[in-house]
Amino acid sequence: MSINLVWLWLLIGIALCAIELVLPTAFVSFAMGVSAVVVAIAVPILPHLGLQVVVWLALSTAFVFLSRRLIPAPQRHSKIRDATVAETLTEITAGKEGRVLYEGNSWRAKCADEKLSILPQQKVYVVSREGTTLIVMPESLIHH
Repeated sequence: MSINLVWLWLLIGIALCAIELVLPTAFVSFAMGVSAVVVAIAVPILPHLGLQVVVWLALSTAFVFLSRRLIPAPQRHSKIRDATVAETLTEITAGKEGRVLYEGNSWRAKCADEKLSILPQQKVYVVSREGTTLIVMPESLIHH
């Protein structure tokens, strides 16, 4: 029976690791697969299936939390590689948001310099993005 459990845990581990290759789950499937392989190795000292499942769940949880420390956190402020041109649809009042036309869509935008206001129908450069808000600078400041 224990030989069959070793093979069962090994197959589960390999299957979960393979799932990570096909359907990326942020290393959750991989962590669970590695945990299953560890349990397969530990079957001789963990003879009861219930205990093996508890150890597998505990190891999986621990490995998932440990893997989170290895994966960098997503950046909230993304830099746009090349400054691209947009046009203001509404006034962007100093320190407030307005709307710009960027790549054919209307976006929420604010000026990178919170002391500046930008009038409607002005060319602006998109210098970065914070979530769904574009950070812009007036074309007149960039070219002078």
